[in-house]
Amino acid sequence: MTVFSYHLVKLPTIAAIKMLFFPIKPADTKGLIHAEVMSEMVLGSRLLSKSRFFNRKIIVFAQWENETFLDDFLRLNERGNQIAEGWHIRLEYLRKWGSISGFQVPDMQKIINEDNPMVAVTIARMKYRQIPRFLKWGRPVEKQVRDNANTTLSLASIRYPNLISTFSIWKTQKYMTDMVSGHSNMSRPKAHLHAMKERERKDFHFEFTTMRFRPISEHGEWDGHSSYIPKS
Repeated sequence: MTVFSYHLVKLPTIAAIKMLFFPIKPADTKGLIHAEVMSEMVLGSRLLSKSRFFNRKIIVFAQWENETFLDDFLRLNERGNQIAEGWHIRLEYLRKWGSISGFQVPDMQKIINEDNPMVAVTIARMKYRQIPRFLKWGRPVEKQVRDNANTTLSLASIRYPNLISTFSIWKTQKYMTDMVSGHSNMSRPKAHLHAMKERERKDFHFEFTTMRFRPISEHGEWDGHSSYIPKS
């Protein structure tokens, strides 16, 4: 069964640059369907902050034919050994909106228990001239997710020239849908709704998708923690 994985690792500067410019690829990684390699970007940070340009904290979002290939990569591959020094979560695909090239994502929609934990991943290939406008509307949404007490981990990532992504682990599916629909109990609760309306008015992206997953397991530590998956 196909499995997705999301990896966080802090590398030395040279190793981080090599990972970004020479990312893992299916052609030389057995069992890998597709992967996006990015650097972490602090949610809600200033538009011209350092974290929006480069960070030694590297993110790999990947799809594998099965978990055995993922295990072999982390254990036997030189790049995999580097990535394995960090933290990662394994994910079962549930549903998506939109589309993105590279990943082999089925269209099926699985039934989701709203009281179970859920992981959300968005990926966008930006229209270059729309990046400033996207950041203007997207930054309030970043803060909305970052400051939400119902996430256990949330972050953004970037790879130049135009790939932007977000990742969040939610205590329940309902907490996430409340945020999306503007029903969360926090300041500017409709920031996400306003950003979506602006995207409908004039799209920011060449490609865009939101995917939801069931967390399967997590491995390693990140920022001194090792239990980001909420107890269901």
